[in-house]
Amino acid sequence: SDMSDPEMGWVPEPPAMTLGASRVELRVSCHGLLDRDTLTKPHPCVLLKLYSDEQWVEVERTEVLRSCSSPVFSRVLALEYFFEEKQPLQFHVFDAEDGATSPRNDTFLGSTECTLGQIVSQTKVTKPLLLKNGKTAGKSTITIVAEEVSGTNDYVQLTFRAHKLDNKDLFSKSDPFMEIYKTNGDQSDQLVWRTEVVKNNLNPSWEPFRLSLHSLCSCDIHRPLKFLVYDYDSSGKHDFIGEFTSTFQEMQEGTANPGQEMQWDCINPKYRDKKKNYKSSGTVVLAQCTVEKVHTFLDYIMGGCQISFTVAIDFTASNGDPRSSQSLHCLSPRQPNHYLQALRAVGGICQDYDSDKRFPAFGFGARIPPNFEVSHDFAINFDPENPECEEISGVIASYRRCLPQIQLYGPTNVAPIINRVAEPAQREQSTGQATKYSVLLVLTDGVVSDMAETRTAIVRASRLPMSIIIVGVGNADFSDMRLLDGDDGPLRCPRGVPAARDIVQFVPFRDFKDAAPSALAKCVLAEVPRQVVEYYASQGISPGAPRPCTPATTPSPSP
Repeated sequence: SDMSDPEMGWVPEPPAMTLGASRVELRVSCHGLLDRDTLTKPHPCVLLKLYSDEQWVEVERTEVLRSCSSPVFSRVLALEYFFEEKQPLQFHVFDAEDGATSPRNDTFLGSTECTLGQIVSQTKVTKPLLLKNGKTAGKSTITIVAEEVSGTNDYVQLTFRAHKLDNKDLFSKSDPFMEIYKTNGDQSDQLVWRTEVVKNNLNPSWEPFRLSLHSLCSCDIHRPLKFLVYDYDSSGKHDFIGEFTSTFQEMQEGTANPGQEMQWDCINPKYRDKKKNYKSSGTVVLAQCTVEKVHTFLDYIMGGCQISFTVAIDFTASNGDPRSSQSLHCLSPRQPNHYLQALRAVGGICQDYDSDKRFPAFGFGARIPPNFEVSHDFAINFDPENPECEEISGVIASYRRCLPQIQLYGPTNVAPIINRVAEPAQREQSTGQATKYSVLLVLTDGVVSDMAETRTAIVRASRLPMSIIIVGVGNADFSDMRLLDGDDGPLRCPRGVPAARDIVQFVPFRDFKDAAPSALAKCVLAEVPRQVVEYYASQGISPGAPRPCTPATTPSPSP
């Protein structure tokens, strides 16, 4: 085969952190669908639409079940899942009795709307079906159960060696290397791995290697795998030594017990067909075959991990008097200020992952009633016993109520609020479980006054289950913030201790002024899944078991 020098060019896929997208499968069932006429039950079908680029697009649909008012559909609806996007979904149920392929007014049985984030964070959602006029469609409901497409995140570590390979070289021994191919559905072969060359050795031991189960066999343990052994030649005309086939299932079974190895005869078909006493061209031994689970963000979310979201708002005087239209805190009836826009965009996504939908919200840098002393972590609802607001709308209402009652002042001290959120994170850490990960959203107009204390607080927090998102509002110089972000090298506290991991994401709001709110959310939240996985993995904490979903027991009649 014509190929580049195996010692040089070929770079296999890096062991990916499977983070950005994960595939999610939704299973759908309905209960008590309306009959369109008294004689026949409906033939229901569910259409799934996703809101993207300002419009609703059909992405998947179930099969049609005949004469059934409480259908359990077998066809799964598969979607790519992104934490940092809202991903609104609509489920339309319609009666496909006369072969109808889309819901018309007379075939429409009801619909519901929710986000993919809500479904994965609850793993099972049951909602009433609504008619076009917004009224409920009788007592009919739809139930959606989410499962992550499992098995795609496993990695396999393999170690091979060979014995008594045929010698292909005149003046020295063969220089063997091995290639592994998987057979695709169309019977074509795809190269999966090529080992290094072991020089001048008929009994080579190749280096152990690690690759995803997806790339080895497309996550199908029965898929045929081909192994080809060659003698390397610098001219690129490598001499074929022999081959054998196997499957991943066979490889796992053959090495299941401790110390158990598996071996194959390495066969050259030409020799086998021509030579009378041909046995083999050597043997290849699989000395190790171990599978390691790589947990994803979704594994943690669906295992019951909540994202606990806290907001901190900068009320220092540099924002400008809120009564002035130039102020960053101006409450104009025309359009929400940048603080409100950032809060809505980021909070709107985070609230899907917090079961109680209650968010502690704090302010810093203001003089607050009754004594008008400066505070750097006051509850914006002025209830120090319970700083939580109901949903993001509650945070916004508290912000609007609080602004006229406080005096914007200074300095811009951020450490107190970081340390405040670190307290519950410290308690969570001591449980040793993945149940609550804290995200602190800091909205600020600029230069941090307590830089040394803030660096110390962040380095401390980097060892806890928490992340910090800083959105810079206004046109100030944000060079401090970029330093905290740690993208230019690890952040260190003044004593020189480095952060355990990068937990700060800084974004200037001005870069997103004219973009859709979703663009800001996407940018600031994109790092969170990696930070969650990195934290729990570094602590050796596995996700909780996915919460059991009780499948509907009634089998549905298929057409």
